Amino acid sequence: MRYCLALDLKDDAKAIERYKKAHEKEQFRPEITESIKAAGIEDMHIYITGNRLFMIMEVRDDFDFKRKASMDAANPHVQDWENFVEQFQQRLPWAQEGEKWVLMEQIYALEKEN
Repeated sequence: MRYCLALDLKDDAKAIERYKKAHEKEQFRPEITESIKAAGIEDMHIYITGNRLFMIMEVRDDFDFKRKASMDAANPHVQDWENFVEQFQQRLPWAQEGEKWVLMEQIYALEKEN
């Protein structure tokens, strides 16, 4: 299963560069990678344009957003990471209360020909 999500960063070029740097392979925290995999996320990519982020997640069949949120809340490494990245992030105007990453609706798919 694939999920796509969006989130905005604060519109500050220096902060955006710091955020991007924190996500570089050499800088990224291994505990966060472990928590992502433990939640059932098999592949994840984050893209940026301007200050808008777009995340693509490929997940196992048993993946559950509520379960992941519960796991994250109980993990001090994830909480430390969330506190760090929060300084760069801002909610999308249509996000629900307490929601950062907003699930996107697929409106088109190019079908492969057999």
